[in-house]
Amino acid sequence: MLDQLDELYRDVILDHFRNPTHVGELPVAQVKVEGANPLCGDELTFHLQMQRGRIHQVRFRGKGCAISQAAASMFATQLEGKTIQEAWRIVDTMKALMQGQDPDDSVDLGDLEALAGVRKFPVRVKCAALSWNVVEQGLKNYSSQ
Repeated sequence: MLDQLDELYRDVILDHFRNPTHVGELPVAQVKVEGANPLCGDELTFHLQMQRGRIHQVRFRGKGCAISQAAASMFATQLEGKTIQEAWRIVDTMKALMQGQDPDDSVDLGDLEALAGVRKFPVRVKCAALSWNVVEQGLKNYSSQ
């Protein structure tokens, strides 16, 4: 059963890598933030358009491994329509998940749950975490304006 679940999660990750959602740029984005993982060369730029206290639209551009690009696609999907506080709860939940903790059941992670298996490979955790670390920094900058 666990092998089937691992295979399903691998399929979800590969699908987001091969067919990412939310790729592009938003010229009117209030948040534009870049980040990189110097250990493996992953790079991401996120654009967030804010509207009435919510993340209205998300787009990203990036290059790197399947995990970093799939995580960005999954994360972008989960962010749209969320408040900044809800986005931070997703970030906190993903950080806890990568540290081996059970996810907060009140936080809808969607396809991001497929990344739980990444924690078995500590060197790959930074690849997965790049997207939420980048967005977290962008939201902190936006909130302090």
